[in-house]
Amino acid sequence: MHSPKQKIVVFSGAGVSAESGIQTFRDADGLWHNHNVQDICSIEGWYRNPELVLDFYNQRRKDIEQAKPNAAHYAIAELEQQYDVTVITQNIDDLHERAGSSRVWHVHGEATKARSSLDEMDIIDIGYKPIQLGDFCSLGSQLRPHIVWFGESVFFIPQACEQFNQADKILVVGTSLQVFPVAGLVNEASDKAEKVIVSLELEQVPNGYQFIQQPAASAVPKVVQQWLSKPNS
Repeated sequence: MHSPKQKIVVFSGAGVSAESGIQTFRDADGLWHNHNVQDICSIEGWYRNPELVLDFYNQRRKDIEQAKPNAAHYAIAELEQQYDVTVITQNIDDLHERAGSSRVWHVHGEATKARSSLDEMDIIDIGYKPIQLGDFCSLGSQLRPHIVWFGESVFFIPQACEQFNQADKILVVGTSLQVFPVAGLVNEASDKAEKVIVSLELEQVPNGYQFIQQPAASAVPKVVQQWLSKPNS
Protein backbone atom coordinates (compact mmCIF):
# COMPACT_ATOMS: atom_id res chain seq x y z
CA MET A 1 0.00 0.00 0.00
CA HIS A 2 1.13 3.51 -0.78
CA SER A 3 1.41 5.82 2.19
CA PRO A 4 -0.81 8.91 1.88
CA LYS A 5 0.76 11.96 0.31
CA GLN A 6 2.12 14.55 2.67
CA LYS A 7 0.21 17.83 2.75
CA ILE A 8 1.79 21.06 1.55
CA VAL A 9 0.33 24.53 1.92
CA VAL A 10 1.71 27.27 -0.31
CA PHE A 11 0.80 30.77 0.83
CA SER A 12 1.57 33.35 -1.86
CA GLY A 13 1.50 37.12 -2.03
CA ALA A 14 2.05 39.96 -4.45
CA GLY A 15 5.80 39.42 -4.77
CA VAL A 16 5.23 36.29 -6.87
CA SER A 17 2.99 38.14 -9.32
CA ALA A 18 5.34 41.14 -9.40
CA GLU A 19 8.04 38.91 -10.88
CA SER A 20 5.62 38.24 -13.76
CA GLY A 21 5.25 41.98 -14.35
CA ILE A 22 1.98 42.54 -12.49
CA GLN A 23 2.07 45.83 -10.62
CA THR A 24 1.56 45.48 -6.88
CA PHE A 25 -0.53 47.70 -4.65
CA ARG A 26 1.85 48.53 -1.82
CA ASP A 27 5.25 49.14 -3.45
CA ALA A 28 6.56 52.72 -3.58
CA ASP A 29 5.55 52.95 -7.25
CA GLY A 30 2.58 50.62 -6.85
CA LEU A 31 -1.08 50.99 -7.64
CA TRP A 32 -1.92 52.84 -4.41
CA HIS A 33 0.62 55.50 -5.40
CA ASN A 34 -1.51 56.50 -8.38
CA HIS A 35 -4.98 55.96 -6.91
CA ASN A 36 -6.93 56.84 -3.80
CA VAL A 37 -7.53 53.46 -2.19
CA GLN A 38 -10.93 54.51 -0.86
CA ASP A 39 -12.05 55.41 -4.37
CA ILE A 40 -11.25 52.05 -5.95
CA CYS A 41 -11.15 49.48 -3.17
CA SER A 42 -14.09 50.18 -0.88
CA ILE A 43 -17.82 49.72 -1.05
CA GLU A 44 -18.19 53.48 -0.49
CA GLY A 45 -16.05 54.14 -3.56
CA TRP A 46 -18.18 51.71 -5.54
CA TYR A 47 -21.40 53.50 -4.59
CA ARG A 48 -19.82 56.90 -5.27
CA ASN A 49 -18.32 56.14 -8.69
CA PRO A 50 -18.83 52.58 -9.96
CA GLU A 51 -17.51 53.46 -13.41
CA LEU A 52 -14.12 54.46 -11.94
CA VAL A 53 -13.94 51.17 -10.03
CA LEU A 54 -14.89 49.12 -13.09
CA ASP A 55 -12.31 50.92 -15.24
CA PHE A 56 -9.60 50.23 -12.65
CA TYR A 57 -10.29 46.50 -12.47
CA ASN A 58 -10.85 46.21 -16.22
CA GLN A 59 -7.27 47.45 -16.63
CA ARG A 60 -6.04 44.99 -13.99
CA ARG A 61 -7.69 42.21 -15.99
CA LYS A 62 -5.86 43.32 -19.15
CA ASP A 63 -2.56 43.32 -17.24
CA ILE A 64 -3.22 39.81 -15.96
CA GLU A 65 -4.08 38.52 -19.42
CA GLN A 66 -0.76 39.80 -20.76
CA ALA A 67 1.30 38.41 -17.87
CA LYS A 68 2.77 34.91 -17.85
CA PRO A 69 3.45 32.57 -14.94
CA ASN A 70 7.08 32.59 -13.82
CA ALA A 71 9.40 29.85 -12.59
CA ALA A 72 7.97 30.06 -9.06
CA HIS A 73 4.41 29.44 -10.27
CA TYR A 74 5.51 26.44 -12.34
CA ALA A 75 7.62 24.99 -9.54
CA ILE A 76 4.71 25.25 -7.10
CA ALA A 77 2.50 23.36 -9.57
CA GLU A 78 5.15 20.61 -9.81
CA LEU A 79 4.73 19.85 -6.12
CA GLU A 80 1.48 18.05 -6.99
CA GLN A 81 3.56 15.23 -8.50
CA GLN A 82 4.42 14.07 -4.98
CA TYR A 83 2.22 15.99 -2.54
CA ASP A 84 -1.33 16.95 -1.66
CA VAL A 85 -1.04 20.70 -2.32
CA THR A 86 -3.28 23.62 -1.44
CA VAL A 87 -2.28 27.06 -2.73
CA ILE A 88 -3.71 29.87 -0.62
CA THR A 89 -3.07 33.17 -2.37
CA GLN A 90 -3.60 36.84 -1.65
CA ASN A 91 -3.32 37.52 -5.38
CA ILE A 92 -6.33 38.17 -7.59
CA ASP A 93 -4.65 36.93 -10.79
CA ASP A 94 -4.89 33.43 -12.29
CA LEU A 95 -1.16 32.74 -12.72
CA HIS A 96 -1.14 29.79 -10.31
CA GLU A 97 -3.95 28.13 -12.25
CA ARG A 98 -2.29 28.81 -15.61
CA ALA A 99 0.93 27.25 -14.31
CA GLY A 100 -0.98 24.06 -13.46
CA SER A 101 -1.95 24.27 -9.78
CA SER A 102 -5.27 22.50 -9.34
CA ARG A 103 -6.38 23.68 -5.87
CA VAL A 104 -6.06 27.44 -5.45
CA TRP A 105 -7.93 29.46 -2.85
CA HIS A 106 -8.07 33.22 -3.50
CA VAL A 107 -8.62 34.86 -0.12
CA HIS A 108 -8.98 38.33 -1.67
CA GLY A 109 -11.10 37.28 -4.64
CA GLU A 110 -10.42 36.78 -8.35
CA ALA A 111 -10.12 39.34 -11.11
CA THR A 112 -11.42 36.86 -13.70
CA LYS A 113 -14.77 36.58 -11.93
CA ALA A 114 -17.66 38.97 -11.38
CA ARG A 115 -20.51 38.84 -8.91
CA SER A 116 -23.82 40.43 -8.15
CA SER A 117 -23.53 43.72 -6.31
CA LEU A 118 -26.31 42.47 -4.01
CA ASP A 119 -25.41 38.79 -3.50
CA GLU A 120 -21.76 37.79 -3.02
CA MET A 121 -22.62 34.14 -3.73
CA ASP A 122 -23.91 34.92 -7.24
CA ILE A 123 -20.55 34.60 -9.05
CA ILE A 124 -19.76 34.15 -12.74
CA ASP A 125 -16.56 33.55 -14.69
CA ILE A 126 -15.78 36.40 -17.07
CA GLY A 127 -12.21 35.58 -18.02
CA TYR A 128 -10.46 38.76 -19.15
CA LYS A 129 -13.56 40.54 -20.43
CA PRO A 130 -14.40 43.99 -19.05
CA ILE A 131 -17.36 44.67 -16.78
CA GLN A 132 -19.42 47.67 -17.88
CA LEU A 133 -22.16 49.66 -16.23
CA GLY A 134 -25.37 47.94 -17.30
CA ASP A 135 -23.91 44.42 -17.12
CA PHE A 136 -26.33 42.59 -14.86
CA CYS A 137 -26.40 39.24 -13.10
CA SER A 138 -29.22 36.76 -13.68
CA LEU A 139 -31.34 38.41 -10.97
CA GLY A 140 -30.95 41.90 -12.40
CA SER A 141 -28.36 43.61 -10.20
CA GLN A 142 -25.21 45.30 -11.51
CA LEU A 143 -22.13 43.09 -11.76
CA ARG A 144 -19.07 44.11 -9.75
CA PRO A 145 -15.56 42.66 -9.51
CA HIS A 146 -15.32 39.52 -7.37
CA ILE A 147 -12.73 41.23 -5.18
CA VAL A 148 -12.58 41.71 -1.41
CA TRP A 149 -12.59 45.42 -0.71
CA PHE A 150 -11.62 47.12 2.53
CA GLY A 151 -14.21 46.40 5.19
CA GLU A 152 -15.43 43.21 3.49
CA SER A 153 -14.88 39.68 4.77
CA VAL A 154 -11.89 37.74 3.48
CA PHE A 155 -12.65 34.35 1.90
CA PHE A 156 -11.61 30.88 3.14
CA ILE A 157 -10.11 31.92 6.50
CA PRO A 158 -11.52 29.00 8.59
CA GLN A 159 -10.57 26.48 5.89
CA ALA A 160 -7.13 28.07 5.48
CA CYS A 161 -6.47 27.85 9.23
CA GLU A 162 -7.28 24.15 9.10
CA GLN A 163 -4.98 23.60 6.11
CA PHE A 164 -2.08 25.35 7.84
CA ASN A 165 -2.64 23.31 10.98
CA GLN A 166 -2.64 20.00 9.09
CA ALA A 167 0.24 20.71 6.69
CA ASP A 168 3.46 18.70 6.80
CA LYS A 169 5.29 21.41 4.87
CA ILE A 170 4.53 25.10 4.38
CA LEU A 171 5.97 27.43 1.75
CA VAL A 172 5.24 31.13 2.19
CA VAL A 173 6.33 33.16 -0.82
CA GLY A 174 6.20 36.76 -2.00
CA THR A 175 4.48 38.32 0.99
CA SER A 176 5.68 40.76 3.64
CA LEU A 177 2.99 39.47 6.04
CA GLN A 178 1.57 42.96 6.53
CA VAL A 179 -2.04 42.34 5.47
CA PHE A 180 -4.32 40.96 8.17
CA PRO A 181 -6.18 38.79 8.92
CA VAL A 182 -4.50 36.57 6.33
CA ALA A 183 -0.95 37.27 7.57
CA GLY A 184 -1.90 35.59 10.83
CA LEU A 185 -2.32 32.26 9.05
CA VAL A 186 1.41 31.56 9.34
CA ASN A 187 0.97 31.22 13.09
CA GLU A 188 -1.55 28.40 12.63
CA ALA A 189 1.15 25.98 11.45
CA SER A 190 2.03 22.89 13.44
CA ASP A 191 5.34 22.93 15.33
CA LYS A 192 6.24 19.70 13.50
CA ALA A 193 5.80 21.13 10.01
CA GLU A 194 8.76 22.15 7.87
CA LYS A 195 8.25 25.85 7.21
CA VAL A 196 9.98 28.09 4.66
CA ILE A 197 9.45 31.76 3.76
CA VAL A 198 10.79 33.21 0.50
CA SER A 199 10.46 37.00 0.47
CA LEU A 200 12.48 40.07 -0.39
CA GLU A 201 10.94 42.07 2.47
CA LEU A 202 10.07 40.76 5.90
CA GLU A 203 10.15 42.82 9.08
CA GLN A 204 9.93 39.82 11.38
CA VAL A 205 10.35 36.12 10.63
CA PRO A 206 7.63 34.03 12.33
CA ASN A 207 8.80 31.43 14.82
CA GLY A 208 9.92 28.16 13.27
CA TYR A 209 10.28 29.42 9.70
CA GLN A 210 13.43 29.31 7.58
CA PHE A 211 13.79 32.68 5.83
CA ILE A 212 15.21 32.88 2.30
CA GLN A 213 15.66 36.49 1.17
CA GLN A 214 15.72 35.95 -2.59
CA PRO A 215 13.41 36.49 -5.58
CA ALA A 216 10.69 33.86 -5.78
CA ALA A 217 11.54 32.78 -9.33
CA SER A 218 15.05 31.78 -8.29
CA ALA A 219 14.50 30.46 -4.75
CA VAL A 220 11.19 28.60 -5.03
CA PRO A 221 12.33 26.08 -7.70
CA LYS A 222 15.26 25.12 -5.44
CA VAL A 223 13.00 24.53 -2.44
CA VAL A 224 10.59 22.55 -4.61
CA GLN A 225 13.31 20.33 -6.08
CA GLN A 226 14.59 19.60 -2.60
CA TRP A 227 11.12 18.59 -1.44
CA LEU A 228 10.43 16.52 -4.56
CA SER A 229 13.66 14.59 -4.07
CA LYS A 230 12.59 13.60 -0.53
CA PRO A 231 8.79 13.46 -0.61
CA ASN A 232 8.32 11.74 2.75
CA SER A 233 11.09 13.35 4.77
